[in-house]
Amino acid sequence: MRGRIATLIAVGCLTLDGVLLCLAGLWGSRPGLLAGGAVCLVLAVVIVLYWRRHRARLEELRQARLEVAAEARALRDLVRKPPLS
Repeated sequence: MRGRIATLIAVGCLTLDGVLLCLAGLWGSRPGLLAGGAVCLVLAVVIVLYWRRHRARLEELRQARLEVAAEARALRDLVRKPPLS
């Protein structure tokens, strides 16, 4: 939950900065501000893409952890069974 809030704040700040810098660059005819705003907007998109990729990896790890736990339970049950005589 904390990671989600931090990501949303970062994306929100970068988006706001990017929009305001682009507007200032357009109104003041200053290409440097426009370029800075474009960079901020691109970085906001990159952060969202990497965050989604990170969440997908975490889900894969969760699934793998569940599979390992199930396999460990099965092995434990196999070891605890009395031998067939």
